[in-house]
Amino acid sequence: MRSYSLIQQLLRTVLLLPAFWIGMAQADDQAQRRIQEEVLALPLPLPMFAYLVRPVGEGPFPLVIMNHGVSLNPTERSFFPLVEFRDAAKWFARQGYLVVAPVGTGYGASAIDIPERGLYGPFFSKVGKCTNPNFRDAGLAVAQVDLWIIDYMVAEKRVLPDGVVVVGQSAGGWASIALSSLDPPQVKAIITFAAGRGGRVGGKPNNNCAPDKLVETTGEFGRTSRVPMLWIYIENDTFFGPALSQRMHKAFMAAGGKAEYHLMPPFGSEGHYFIGSPDAIPIWSPIVTKFLEAPK
Repeated sequence: MRSYSLIQQLLRTVLLLPAFWIGMAQADDQAQRRIQEEVLALPLPLPMFAYLVRPVGEGPFPLVIMNHGVSLNPTERSFFPLVEFRDAAKWFARQGYLVVAPVGTGYGASAIDIPERGLYGPFFSKVGKCTNPNFRDAGLAVAQVDLWIIDYMVAEKRVLPDGVVVVGQSAGGWASIALSSLDPPQVKAIITFAAGRGGRVGGKPNNNCAPDKLVETTGEFGRTSRVPMLWIYIENDTFFGPALSQRMHKAFMAAGGKAEYHLMPPFGSEGHYFIGSPDAIPIWSPIVTKFLEAPK
């Protein structure tokens, strides 16, 4: 009996098997909806891997895309996990969504960047130099990936053709704001956690690359954004602190965008990684649920 119990424990804690599909459905302790996890190789114009979690069943399901943050350090990108916010993704799956969390090219196993040997990883979404950063195009680059994923998943008949929700953290949240400026008809709502670019230059807390430029570009996105949005920031975020995120929200709203703003109390030692903690789910999930259930 003891060895059987150990096997059960290992099965419950394993992250991903070395295969493209996990056949074991998992039951939530609090809800009856069962979910299953997969790893996809997405045949997009820029191919990439993605973590996928969905309810057990045939579907199609409504789609959630989750955009991760970035690192400008090639070594750090090589150690990037398959999914940064697995518990958050599983929460969305238990609400009935099929969740796709793409791993950007240039991250993890695809992070091949050895210029002296002529090897270059296809890392995109760079902002350039801090003297004149291109926040706009860096966000739109990832937004284009989201549009490719929507088209692919709809064509595969795995998801419903409308009612897509896009969720993003940090640079992934910034890309989600950029996506809203394109006003894609399939996307009904966008949720961001600690969204922005250019945070902690040189590793220094509360040292943004070009805060005025970031606020200005946020306003530019707001001019054509019509997708309902929920922005969640945390008081002890040392990448995009309250003063900066509030300036961004003010600029976005003044330009015509629609974004509900929430500033959460301090969380842990660094609020920027709020969405990655399972302990944060009871804090943000009621806000997200209320936002998603409100008429759009």
